[in-house]
Amino acid sequence: MSTPPGILPCQSLDELIAMGAITSESPFDADQVQPASLDLRLGARAWRVRASFLPGRGRTVSDRIGQVAMHELDLAKGAVLERGCVYIAELQERLALPKGVSARANPKSSTGRVDVFVRLLSDAGAAFDDVAEGYHGPTYIEIAPQTFSVLVRRGTRLNQLRLKRGEPPRLRTESVGVELADGMIAGFRARRHAPVVDLDKEDGHDPKDYWEPLIPHNGQLLLDPGEFYILASKEPVEIPVLEAAEMTPIDPSVGEFRVHYAGFFDPGFGTDEAHGKGSRGVLEVRSHETPFILEDGQTVARLVYEPLTERPTRLYGDLGSHYQRQGLKLSKHFRVWGE
Repeated sequence: MSTPPGILPCQSLDELIAMGAITSESPFDADQVQPASLDLRLGARAWRVRASFLPGRGRTVSDRIGQVAMHELDLAKGAVLERGCVYIAELQERLALPKGVSARANPKSSTGRVDVFVRLLSDAGAAFDDVAEGYHGPTYIEIAPQTFSVLVRRGTRLNQLRLKRGEPPRLRTESVGVELADGMIAGFRARRHAPVVDLDKEDGHDPKDYWEPLIPHNGQLLLDPGEFYILASKEPVEIPVLEAAEMTPIDPSVGEFRVHYAGFFDPGFGTDEAHGKGSRGVLEVRSHETPFILEDGQTVARLVYEPLTERPTRLYGDLGSHYQRQGLKLSKHFRVWGE
């Protein structure tokens, strides 16, 4: 019987690694394979480039880097990536996808929550983040810190890869509203001119140096152009064990702002029955050219659900997660607000 179309679960990713369809220049980390995605790791080299680019048909990323690179950085020693600049870095993982298998990448939650915009590049790729069926070749990542300058190293994980067989059907789409209750901290706005964020240092930064708390008035919050906000969904999110979801990053019909850089929700998110079901979806929000008033409960994004080919042998949170059972929460790099 043929395998149905769907997102590949962790055991299928393990099989692809075992058969050499996914390889790496260093041994895979024990927690690198997630329930329905694979964390990708920075390689040894990165380049400051003068512009973003797509390689285009018949061209490699390496060739294009040679045309736009300004200088090279040695990530083995660690390097600060400056806000407002664009970088291309090698990833350690290389793909030799079987026929019928394609892939899509997205930033990790912790990456989006510090306003670092990242996108996957593959040779001859015509679109960011999408890897064609049967692709054989290296992978690269474009990194563009927007608010904070960040310290990265070889092995730092900034994005993740979801592999799929065929074209999975969309099972349903759910609207996501924002929580803006009066009298409580409902979000955070990033401070300008903050210190560098070390992206491998967990619980190691004082949030007050980087964030300003926000308390809504009359259930409303005014978004200023060019500012970056962390907010939370009004309703809890729960991803069934046979499904995976992606939050659409931008929808002009709901307002002039971008929501959620990090779009993947793995099976089992919010389904920890021992502690009650549901976790809030944390929203990374950036307003565009005009000020915009958000209201409590207003739809700000949409979740699209797709099936897995089979139940994963591990669920979200089984290996430990900073974001299971979360409410409004900053990235894992910061200590809990108020501590």
